[in-house]
Amino acid sequence: MSFVNASMKQAHFGQTQRRDWWWLKPLVVFLGLSTFIGYSTWAAFQGAHYHWGPYLSPFYSPELLGESPHSWFGPKPLWWPLWLPWSPAFLILWAPGGFRLTCYYYRGAYYKAFWADPPSCAVGEPRKGYRGENSFPLIIQNVHRYFFYLAMLFLCFLAWDVWKALWFENPVTGQVSFGIGLGTLVLTGNVCLLGGYTLGCHSMRHLIGGRRDELSQTPIRQRAYACASCLNGRHMLWAWMSLFWVGFSDLYVRLCSMGVWSDWRIL
Repeated sequence: MSFVNASMKQAHFGQTQRRDWWWLKPLVVFLGLSTFIGYSTWAAFQGAHYHWGPYLSPFYSPELLGESPHSWFGPKPLWWPLWLPWSPAFLILWAPGGFRLTCYYYRGAYYKAFWADPPSCAVGEPRKGYRGENSFPLIIQNVHRYFFYLAMLFLCFLAWDVWKALWFENPVTGQVSFGIGLGTLVLTGNVCLLGGYTLGCHSMRHLIGGRRDELSQTPIRQRAYACASCLNGRHMLWAWMSLFWVGFSDLYVRLCSMGVWSDWRIL
């Protein structure tokens, strides 16, 4: 029988008896999330090159106020303070950002990668105590279920953007006709990956079957719960794939708008 060394509870930061590369996963997570946060923040502050033809960057969707043809309520409002930077992304990006920030998977990921709480199993932490999520600021994580409702709404907006990405305007005649471009497929993939990530969320499973003791008595709900659980089984994979693809979708639209590359028309 093996015993855990009780002195590890008082271990210094990074102290461990593990001989594997325990630090590799937290490092990769730190670099991956840092890259996305850095790029998405930069893209949001640009306020330009976020649309091209029928395409709209998911970082700016829905565009409530802005200069593009996708704007719902017109251009930048006159009441916006001159000293405050302006971008249409500022009005909406907090919602999907909050959904990911409070996600159950991402909590465990950035607790280890950014806060070293703990860096990994059986590895010394940089602090002596743990306050948990019952005190500020981590208690804010409990609003995840409400961000989930917003995320579902944003999926509808992004699906509508895919529909709009099927209609191209002829630059000569001005006539709009059906078509499929590479950007259409990029935005479609974004909705599919975000859908897999969102519909497999723990809050989704709770919404479907959290108040039922016997799901077998409601066959439709039981089937929906099984589907959500199937997606939840690969929640980490959906989380990373959707994170990468939403950033790539913005990059694709941005580079098309800047003329760096041309959209390939498939149909």
